[in-house]
Amino acid sequence: MSGFKDHFSAVAGGYAAFRPRYGARLAADLAALCTRHRLAWDAGCGSGQFSALLPAHFETVVATDASADQIAAATPHPQIAYRAARAEASGLPEGRVDLITVAQAAHWFDLPAFYAECRRVAAPGAVLALISYENMILPPALAPVFQHFYKDVLGPFWPADRLHVENGYADLPFPFDPLPLPPQQLEAEWDAAAVLGYIGTWSAVRGLLAAEGEGRLNAFRQQFTEAWEAAVGPGRRLSLVWPVSVRVGRVLPA
Repeated sequence: MSGFKDHFSAVAGGYAAFRPRYGARLAADLAALCTRHRLAWDAGCGSGQFSALLPAHFETVVATDASADQIAAATPHPQIAYRAARAEASGLPEGRVDLITVAQAAHWFDLPAFYAECRRVAAPGAVLALISYENMILPPALAPVFQHFYKDVLGPFWPADRLHVENGYADLPFPFDPLPLPPQQLEAEWDAAAVLGYIGTWSAVRGLLAAEGEGRLNAFRQQFTEAWEAAVGPGRRLSLVWPVSVRVGRVLPA
């Protein structure tokens, strides 16, 4: 799969276990924009975090990811066909797809090629949604420790494409007629171990480990755990929120 930026195959199991889950309302709101509900395509699906919400609204779901390891980590579902395929060459038939979703992956794509593929597979009235979420919102007692690690320690190791996520995909080209969508967010009840497990799936963390070993990562884990225990309590969970940005548009078939 030439040109594929594989940042997550090495942590496919952790990705499936620790990534925050999308709310059912986001899938419902997107489905409400569609004129038909026969086939949905979740491109760059990872291990199926968003794919799993689509069968409630569509007869069939095809979920693709360029990483076979990510596909292998997905939870099987009778209405979802998981396939290892690049977003730019899905293998889907022409003119059949009613909803195309990309959750936290569009910044890795060759967008002109992907958009051409969207137009090829789009059914009349099809909808495309590029979904991204920002960093979780932490209370003041935890935010400084987190932000120092995220920006100062991991800063040199973030792929340049990560900036698109921080900007809510606002700077990505999106040559489609925009559609409105209600505000969205991700929510989870996590303890400190779950937060640290999630952080461990980041591509920048693997870059840090490859360059320097575990020293600064372990120091952050200790500092964050101590701050959590002081502010929240040992082993206690905290309600966390991730702001979600969605660019939605109507796709005109090729």
